[in-house]
Amino acid sequence: MKTVYLVDAVRTPIGRYNGALASVRPDDLAAHAIRELLARTPGLDPARIEDVHFGNANGAGEENRNVARMAALLAGLPTSVPGVTVNRLCASGLEAVIQAARAIAVGDASIALAGGVESMTRAPYVLPKSDRPFPAGHTELYSTTLGWRMVNPGMDPQWTVPLGESAELIAEKHGISREQQDEFALASHRKAAAAQEAGLFEAELAPVAVPRRKGGPVLFAADESVRPDTSLEAMAKLKPSFRSASEARWGSRPEAGGGTVTAGNASPLNDGAAALLLTDEEGLKATGREPLARISASGLAAVDPHWFGLAPVEAVNRALAKAGRTFADLDTLELNEAFAAQVLGCVAEWPEFDPAVLNPQGGAIALGHPLGASGARLAGTVAHQLARKGGGVGVAALCIGVGQGLALVLER
Repeated sequence: MKTVYLVDAVRTPIGRYNGALASVRPDDLAAHAIRELLARTPGLDPARIEDVHFGNANGAGEENRNVARMAALLAGLPTSVPGVTVNRLCASGLEAVIQAARAIAVGDASIALAGGVESMTRAPYVLPKSDRPFPAGHTELYSTTLGWRMVNPGMDPQWTVPLGESAELIAEKHGISREQQDEFALASHRKAAAAQEAGLFEAELAPVAVPRRKGGPVLFAADESVRPDTSLEAMAKLKPSFRSASEARWGSRPEAGGGTVTAGNASPLNDGAAALLLTDEEGLKATGREPLARISASGLAAVDPHWFGLAPVEAVNRALAKAGRTFADLDTLELNEAFAAQVLGCVAEWPEFDPAVLNPQGGAIALGHPLGASGARLAGTVAHQLARKGGGVGVAALCIGVGQGLALVLER
């Protein structure tokens, strides 16, 4: 098996729902990330890129028809460069990285691009077709922004509870209080704000020139969801989003309280894209670059769908075992913060893990979670951290709706 190098990684700043990137199509976001990535490696002939792997979770709107291929064409890559879009929901971007790395490792490619994109703002409404001609009566319009829709009636109802209800279950299982979740969320915002102030994201950011109806474009250059001025007092005022203050469901412990998951201790809805350049040894020479890191191993796991937030536990365990590493070796672990309760639940099941290396620059609660892009964003962030440290071991991991977890080990 060939060694796979992560040469460089870029991402757009992450926009809030209906925020700075609301007017930008997802295929244009993806193309921008690709263009900016290749602009940083001017010695590489784009015709040598053998495939473009991109993750996308929804795919129902402007990113339909294989957004990886569309983005490659829009970015100006030669028409000879193929593209494939993959979907593992929230881990789609990381799945794209893993698939590209696997192709290089087995010798199917020497140079590949990987990444992900999502515009949750521009996700469309969908109207299912009837199975009968000229139906009478009303029909239902579904939002494709997030979560379950058009659920198969054969699915176990417990498997299809809202994502936030799954986080409530984890909070109950591990006795995670509302206060603990809010404290974790506040720490995420503070770490992200400190990282912005210190310029730690500059190496990975590719600012976007956002066109306006009047006047010239505005440069969007910083993650939009970070709230450096938030406080525990402000978070405490938010109402639970998925349960009432006294409600408990799905076989809760008798002593369990009501809702604890709020908009403040969960990731927001977001827009963004990320792109990574992967090579083998020969491809690395063609770039003329020093790599940020090398890809060591990956791990995949699945659990009952309503416990999806805990699936990263075994995924990370498997990835570390494959890499011949332990938690003691880790310099950083970037675990996607879908919900504070979900992250704290995973940490509770890793007794040997040191939380001091968890999401050192903040996580998705502060930075945002553009579904199909997040996994690629995490891999790139880990790689840049390792490069800045001059070496080490890092992990990128995500929970995935419908009960899966995915993890990637990077080393330098």
